[in-house]
Amino acid sequence: MNKKEITHVQCDGLAVMKMVKHCHEESQGSMEVAQGALLGLSEGNRLEITNCFPFPKSTDETVDEEEYQLAMMRRLRRVNVDHFHVGWYQSADVGNFLSHTLLESQYHYQTSIEESVVVVYDTQKSARGFLTLKAYRLTPQAITMYKEGEFTPDALRQLKIGYEKLFVEIPIHIRNSALSNIMMSELQEMVQEEEGSHFLDLGTAGVLEGHIRVMMDRVDELNQEANKFNKYQQMVMRQEQEKHRQLNKLTQENIARIAKGEPPLPEEDVTKQFRPLPVPLRLNPMIISGQINTVSQHINQFCSQSLAKLYLTEALQGAKETKETK
Repeated sequence: MNKKEITHVQCDGLAVMKMVKHCHEESQGSMEVAQGALLGLSEGNRLEITNCFPFPKSTDETVDEEEYQLAMMRRLRRVNVDHFHVGWYQSADVGNFLSHTLLESQYHYQTSIEESVVVVYDTQKSARGFLTLKAYRLTPQAITMYKEGEFTPDALRQLKIGYEKLFVEIPIHIRNSALSNIMMSELQEMVQEEEGSHFLDLGTAGVLEGHIRVMMDRVDELNQEANKFNKYQQMVMRQEQEKHRQLNKLTQENIARIAKGEPPLPEEDVTKQFRPLPVPLRLNPMIISGQINTVSQHINQFCSQSLAKLYLTEALQGAKETKETK
């Protein structure tokens, strides 16, 4: 297969409805992360998602997940449904989807299935009326980082990778058949029209509160990681100072020994006493920084919409009061 970069994802409405149903059922029931397989095909630079099915729950130890997926794809093939594995999907809560598990899973998918993507569906934002369905792929730097398995500051600096270069978002388009579009048009005509006051609803306080609480937790975690790294740097500095002091002391002793005609002591005896300290891994702080960035973007989006509604309602209220005074 020729190496082609996926530039956009086309998802059938049936697959979207299956993902939405599964994610909301899991979020309302056991509050677990919903995951499933995406089926479809790749055509040029476009990845088509035509079907999907959920993974078995992690609590069910009697089911072999790999055997389950193979059995599902065999059965779908028998009924002439696209059975090619093109990625997987996962639910998210308040945009908090970036994690070690997601990075590792997408790395294994993308190294085995080159064109695979991960589709993230945010249940909380969608429940508030904002359909949030996004497709992501790992960047070449992230794949190299996981392949080498080095997450030290020097390794990340050489790769020039940060939280903003872990994933690249792929535009996703939802496609419906002509018959589905006709049915939706007829259903829209059957629904009674509302006055439109619900468009000015300012009920985003609960969402903003949840976002800010998540951000507070992530900032605390990032602060703990920063304290760990600062403590490591202080320990390295103390070790270097002690090593330098021991070497100076050895130099003075060697000068005295040479004056007495004795052989000097080797410096290796001192350097062996100071083993290099283990460097704290920087992958976790990078992931936490990415989570803070995602939550900040969501807060910015909700605040801008709330402010726009607030100024609009203020103008309408002022016009109403002016009309009543006349």
